[in-house]
Amino acid sequence: MKKLFAAILALCMMMTACAFAEGTLTMGTNAHFPPYEYYEDNQVIGIDAEIAAAIAAKLGMDLEIVDTDFDTLVPSVAAGKYDFAMAGMTVTEERLQSVSFSVTYATGVQSIIVKEDSPITGVDDLYAEGAAYVVGVQQGTTGDIYCSDDFGAERVMQYKTGNDAVAALVAGKVDCVIIDNNPAKAYVDANEGLKILDTEYVEEEYAIAINQTNTELLEKVNAALEELIADGTVDAIIAKYIPVE
Repeated sequence: MKKLFAAILALCMMMTACAFAEGTLTMGTNAHFPPYEYYEDNQVIGIDAEIAAAIAAKLGMDLEIVDTDFDTLVPSVAAGKYDFAMAGMTVTEERLQSVSFSVTYATGVQSIIVKEDSPITGVDDLYAEGAAYVVGVQQGTTGDIYCSDDFGAERVMQYKTGNDAVAALVAGKVDCVIIDNNPAKAYVDANEGLKILDTEYVEEEYAIAINQTNTELLEKVNAALEELIADGTVDAIIAKYIPVE
């Protein structure tokens, strides 16, 4: 019986390993965050999409990308709906209560977008005594979290996407938008009359959110990601979308 049990256990372990090696990794994202993830010809591309594909290739797996609302990503990964999430996502204490995070792979800066004739000239203007400027943010992002903490919910307008927040700025519904610097550049390029302030709001690091119970996947993703960082693949992907000025 012991030998039979050992044989069955070994077979199950082999089947699990094969399933992992030959399976599909499902990545949750919000594909409205250029250059990290966005649509081109009905396909999600960008920094995160390419890094995820490189990780999947390292693990001998296929990659499936699912586009959804940003604020559903962490709870969906925690519930096992996706294997992991990448969306220019910052490690925060609150998110660590629900998911694990990989090693970091990129650095982001939260920037402030305003109209060219805006009286807001720097981040200090938002903190000035008596200031009542309304800030637009993408719901569930660190920009949303930080702004809500710093300025209070009454001064923060949440939108489903960065596009929606910037549209609100153009329409005069908010006084500024706080969002990652690289998407900010794309939004300013696409909307005449906007600019990015020289002073940054906050700097942060991006990582991959993974279900806390899936320690095997976390270890494998970290190992693959560290190899891709070491051999220059990650830097090359980032440089492809964010050329060095």
